[in-house]
Amino acid sequence: MSLRSPLARVSYHGAARDGVGHWWAQRVTASALAPLSAWLLVALLTLPASDYTAVTAWIGAGWNPVLLALTVLLACWHSWLGVQVIIEDYVHSPGRKIAGLLLSMGAHALLAASGIYAVLRIALRSAA
Repeated sequence: MSLRSPLARVSYHGAARDGVGHWWAQRVTASALAPLSAWLLVALLTLPASDYTAVTAWIGAGWNPVLLALTVLLACWHSWLGVQVIIEDYVHSPGRKIAGLLLSMGAHALLAASGIYAVLRIALRSAA
């Protein structure tokens, strides 16, 4: 027997008991991406030159590789969350839904890993 009211028992759980966490993760990643995207846009537009050496030197300087890797990671996570909702809502065949979710997860993980690898490779080459 529980002393909690029926409303208290279902609060913050959603229909599948995990929707609120997914919703919060998408809002938090969007909120974090807003200033990071603004920083990236301003930083790239204010570069003195737009050639390969200037951009790679910029990537390896100061906090830029950390913020750039964070931007890549959060953008991939945010995208994966959005694609997951679309697949869950609009794909009705269980086999296709599972295949789509696995393919989406793998593609987003590969994209995040390759983006972070590229940033680290350029940043570590610039530091040496």
